[in-house]
Amino acid sequence: MQLTGNGLVVEAKPLPGAASAEYLTAALRRSDVLREGCVDKVRLESSRPTLLSRTIRLSLTYDRTVDAPSSLILKTGLPNRVVGLFDPGYREVEFYANVAAVMSTHRFPRCFEAHWDQTTKAWHLLLEDLTDSHIIATRWPLPPTMEQCQRMLQTLARFHAEWWDDPRLGASIGTWLGSDAIDRLVQRFEIQFKTFADRLGDRVPRERRDLYEQFLGATPRLFARYHAHRHLSLIHGDAHVWNYFLPRDGTDDIRLFDWDAWRIGVASNDLAYMMATHWYPDRRRRMEQALLDHYHAALTAHGVCGYDRRALDDDYRLSALWQIMTPVWQSAIDLPAAIWWSHLERIMLAVDDLGCRDLLA
Repeated sequence: MQLTGNGLVVEAKPLPGAASAEYLTAALRRSDVLREGCVDKVRLESSRPTLLSRTIRLSLTYDRTVDAPSSLILKTGLPNRVVGLFDPGYREVEFYANVAAVMSTHRFPRCFEAHWDQTTKAWHLLLEDLTDSHIIATRWPLPPTMEQCQRMLQTLARFHAEWWDDPRLGASIGTWLGSDAIDRLVQRFEIQFKTFADRLGDRVPRERRDLYEQFLGATPRLFARYHAHRHLSLIHGDAHVWNYFLPRDGTDDIRLFDWDAWRIGVASNDLAYMMATHWYPDRRRRMEQALLDHYHAALTAHGVCGYDRRALDDDYRLSALWQIMTPVWQSAIDLPAAIWWSHLERIMLAVDDLGCRDLLA
């Protein structure tokens, strides 16, 4: 590790080939943002590892005066990350290449290149640098204010509304899970939970083990909501409050990032992950219903019809129940216990508060 001139800590690791001046020149030309001239110099501003990727901020200078980005974010894989249950980066590359490219609203950073190598599974994204114009509301795990949450849900509702029951879902955008794929998913989760419970011992008490067993037995019926292919959308899949960039100027130009878990699904899955999984009971009880009201109003304002407030409540309870899978899966992909243990405790409390066990009857 080393300090830059501005005091930021950076990793003392070699930069990927995609950070070279020659590579960036070609990429920016392909994306039609550099029509003349070349990238002359590239300077590392910061580099930080996250749980599944590496985010590098690059400052660019050109060989002449051009109207082109003066900085970029290069997001790439961790060099020593062992690929396990899924390929980190693949879905995010797919999102920028196939989904973002056809959207009418840009609720995500602009992407100048999305690259995936099928053979090596190496990947990277060249993204718009929002460092100077946007902020993350708080530092994890401090939650945002009510007003900030409302603005985030306004943005999420707008994204959901754009894809709500869109005929491209499952055709050119995303994939519907068939019965065989769902059976494999449930079987894999059953194995993951057994490993999880065996490892934790009495930290997963009998009452919780029973809940998971009932849940696994009920999955064919619980999937009926998904199989209806009605009132579904694209979901972000990781829409916690620290995956939003809020504009410094207070406008509505909020951007969502980290799209590696996007898929077709019930929109309330994003809401349950944001609130039921991440918030302790007192905060959730005080804010949950008001924020669901706010989200539903925004969804309606952006053109969603025939989906009433009661339907959202029903979906939210079901989504909260599905969230009991999250800590088990996060443990299976070797995320730190500091993340998934708190998720486990909070989602169990939410399941009780919301009467989700009734859905297993």
